[in-house]
Amino acid sequence: MNESGIQWVVGVDAGGTRTRARLADAATGRVLGEGAGGPGNALSVAPDALVRHLGAALRGALPPGGGTVAAVVGGFAGGGPGGGRERAHAALTEALARAGVRAARVEVRGDADVAFAGGAGTPADGLVLIAGTGAAAARVADRRAIRAADGDGWLLGDAGSGFWLGREALRAVLRALDGRGPSTALTRRVEALCGGLSKEHVVRYAYGAEPVRLAALSPLVVETADGGDGVASGLLDAAADELTSTVAALDPRPGEPLVVTGGLLAPGGPLLPRLTARVSALGLVPDPVRDGLGGAVALAGLLA
Repeated sequence: MNESGIQWVVGVDAGGTRTRARLADAATGRVLGEGAGGPGNALSVAPDALVRHLGAALRGALPPGGGTVAAVVGGFAGGGPGGGRERAHAALTEALARAGVRAARVEVRGDADVAFAGGAGTPADGLVLIAGTGAAAARVADRRAIRAADGDGWLLGDAGSGFWLGREALRAVLRALDGRGPSTALTRRVEALCGGLSKEHVVRYAYGAEPVRLAALSPLVVETADGGDGVASGLLDAAADELTSTVAALDPRPGEPLVVTGGLLAPGGPLLPRLTARVSALGLVPDPVRDGLGGAVALAGLLA
């Protein structure tokens, strides 16, 4: 509660790329402040770094010195049941203390929970699909994910994700270079990144850093497809097929909510039209949201 008597809530969306926090009026949802910090995956970010990134986001969202809030809900990539949730809760509690935030209630959710809650009307039951650096879907009941599909990480899954598109782009270039596949305009786009046009250059680039960086190639695939390249367009079609299969694995019911988010499916996302066309056969209409931040605030409001 601030000096004017407005009850505050805080929502946190801690993803694999960045962490965002939002301060809002619990009664109206009116945004009072926002802040951002570094990556917030509860499983892959070191605890000290996770606390720092959360703290930076919280300090940006709240007035200097913090304040008292009715509820805080944090949605974390890697924050599902098990070790990730415990690590996330410990880091969030420490970050709140360092930022001078006194919270009556603090709750940690998975990223699927907060993404789904961001849908129209803050739905309680339905499906959520996230496709950004990684990809995962979940069935949500009573505002909690109860069943998941994919989300298995870059090595074993995340089919149709940004990483998946980047890897498939490099594979298509390698096939074009040695004659196993058709020529593609992706070759010249990749040449600029790899410092040369040879299989050795491409392979060295692919193995020269953390695998997840290949997700940064996904915009090149989109741009090349927009330029009329058949191979790049085929990769986008294949990604949409994979994401549709992930949703179908959750036994969708025609007409139920399907909230979608992530860089590939948020409003204006490059795969949204393709996915919309495909899931219509399942009786579903995607409800795209920008991220999980609005859902985290909505859940904090309900918690308050």
